[in-house]
Amino acid sequence: MTGAAVGDGGHEHTGEGMSWRVDAGVLEVALHRAPCNELGSASLAELERLVPLLARPAGFGAVLLYSRLESGFCAGADLRELQTGLGTTARPEGPVRAFLDRIHAVFDAVDQAPVTTVAAVHRVVFGGGLELMLTCDVVVADPSTRLCLPEMRLGIVPGFGAIPRLRRDFPGPVVRDLLLTGRSLGAKRAYELGLVAHLSPAGKSLDHARSLARQAARFSPAAVAAAKSLAKPLPRAELDREKDLFCALVGRPDVAAALARFVADTSARPYLP
Repeated sequence: MTGAAVGDGGHEHTGEGMSWRVDAGVLEVALHRAPCNELGSASLAELERLVPLLARPAGFGAVLLYSRLESGFCAGADLRELQTGLGTTARPEGPVRAFLDRIHAVFDAVDQAPVTTVAAVHRVVFGGGLELMLTCDVVVADPSTRLCLPEMRLGIVPGFGAIPRLRRDFPGPVVRDLLLTGRSLGAKRAYELGLVAHLSPAGKSLDHARSLARQAARFSPAAVAAAKSLAKPLPRAELDREKDLFCALVGRPDVAAALARFVADTSARPYLP
């Protein structure tokens, strides 16, 4: 693992689950934790190293976020880790709240970064992966992309900020459809609804997103920060309320049973119907 500075004033990091470097004025962040970039304690520890870079960008004017894994962008929270953690304490709300506070700090840093953030997504973009995508300013989707909020199947609500960010950016019917049906949306439908800004040809989403990020990196940092402060306010009160709701639900017996079924399921994607 490294954290050495690179020539253009940014930073370089190579870790077990993600890597980043600055290239052509863009901080490129690559996710690569198999099987599909699940967000657990190890991933969170690496993500937290990004926060100071995003708060005070030096040597880059945009961020590009993508996955190197063929399986997809991100399958969401590490539910196996959650299930194990819930089984070790009679009152799981405290540790769960502490984890949520940490991951919200990271997601808020991406959301409110004073530079343009661009995501290239493909295949699986579920749960916490969709929530991570929603923190980015511009999203480019491969035709293979499928978006989903499957939390209702587990007896919980999204916990990483999905509901407030969806409410900020989209009409109520779109939010309720994603949240309350748990169905997945393909790339074309996501583009029609505005959940993604660009639909690329197959296999070209990263190239497309990189081109957009490099264009955005040339703009005045002060102008970008000013535009984002008006166009993308952070819904802090609603984000806190979502955490409260998640913690109120997560200790219920039906949630423990649903997580146990998930862990026992050996199919490739047990989070799909």
